[in-house]
Amino acid sequence: MTLREIFHDADDVSRRGFLSGAASTMLGLGAMPLLSQAAVASPAALLRKSPAKNVIYLFMSGGMTHLDTFDVKPGAATQGPTEAIQTSADGVRISSHLKYLSRHMDKCVVLNSMSSTQGAHAQGQYFMHTSYEPRGTIAHASLGSWVNRLGGRLNQTLPGYVTVGGGRYVTAGWMESAYAPLPIGDPEDGLANSTRADTISDKDFHRRLDRVAKMNKAFSERFKQKQVRSYTEMYDQAVKLMGSTDLRAFDIDKEPDAIKGAYGDGRLGRGCLLARRLVEHGVRFVEVVSGGWDTHNDNFGEMEEKLPPLDRALSALLADLDARGLLEETLVVVATEFGRTPDITANRGNGRNHYPKAFSCLLAGGGVQGGQAYGKTDPEGREVIENKVLVPDLNATIAYALGLPTDKVLHSPSGRPFQIAHKGKPVTSIF
Repeated sequence: MTLREIFHDADDVSRRGFLSGAASTMLGLGAMPLLSQAAVASPAALLRKSPAKNVIYLFMSGGMTHLDTFDVKPGAATQGPTEAIQTSADGVRISSHLKYLSRHMDKCVVLNSMSSTQGAHAQGQYFMHTSYEPRGTIAHASLGSWVNRLGGRLNQTLPGYVTVGGGRYVTAGWMESAYAPLPIGDPEDGLANSTRADTISDKDFHRRLDRVAKMNKAFSERFKQKQVRSYTEMYDQAVKLMGSTDLRAFDIDKEPDAIKGAYGDGRLGRGCLLARRLVEHGVRFVEVVSGGWDTHNDNFGEMEEKLPPLDRALSALLADLDARGLLEETLVVVATEFGRTPDITANRGNGRNHYPKAFSCLLAGGGVQGGQAYGKTDPEGREVIENKVLVPDLNATIAYALGLPTDKVLHSPSGRPFQIAHKGKPVTSIF
């Protein structure tokens, strides 16, 4: 089989793998496969003036309990031992495990009327990130990819979309890989393999680049495909980033010890600190993933462990953004795929099971009118009884905060029409 036949028969993932491996081998650039999305600049399509430019999206993977965080029900049998505390927002109470955040609730809007149609982790996370229910015939684009595509990059050197700490269902879907996120595993490591290998001199580095360009010239002229064009542009962007001072955005060690201490030593705290540095340098959408919220067993013990790090990291992030004048232009989102049952399963160590009918999310900054709880569940937290917010509505609200057109239709390569939040309607009254 010829090289041409192999290239045409391979799927997109296989082509990217082949090309990425070639880059790593010839240039000693392990980070280059991760930088391909920086190769394509998206024209800005902001149709409505808005204060928000960036999003820091904190995703609590596993299904965070609403009754033990933002939708507390003091006195209800479903509440369990979690206590409620007053906050800086009149009439808004939250879990006593969120004592630092309670001082910042005047900056926040709690959405206590979230509801999803998906009650399994994979489907719920997919739905939350894309606004579309899973379909075997199409891979939908995640919200960050939409923002990257419609809004364009603010910093032409850095990627427009970065994920920190994982995110299985965070992909560009049917969109070009140019709009996929740049994944960062451990925020302490920053952007790994982003400098020239010590064993390669500057002279050898540029000699290899010239050799690759000559080798690729005939191939690129013969196969005028977007994957080939994108890969050529990826080299240019990767080399540009390697020599840019913007690389320091990925290095949280440059932060003073006092700032790092405020965020906390855990991965979530470090991820939030990295997110702040990235938006400060013009990265439009940063998602930080925190796992372990699937509390089927020992829900209340788990909350005693999980909530304090979230409390510390989120509070530090809001205070830090505010002090730097970045909060108004940065929408901070705390989301999860669904809530957890009001009923407490005593036979499983007082756990809570999956519950998509009602749960909570939080928004702060980005033009929202803080100090309010939007929507309401019944006295036991079972049913949404006021201002239901569906998953696509949340994503439409995020898009609205950024000034992006929620009604704009884009077509996949197969001709299917899609919108940034499917049929979601933004909750405009919270702005």
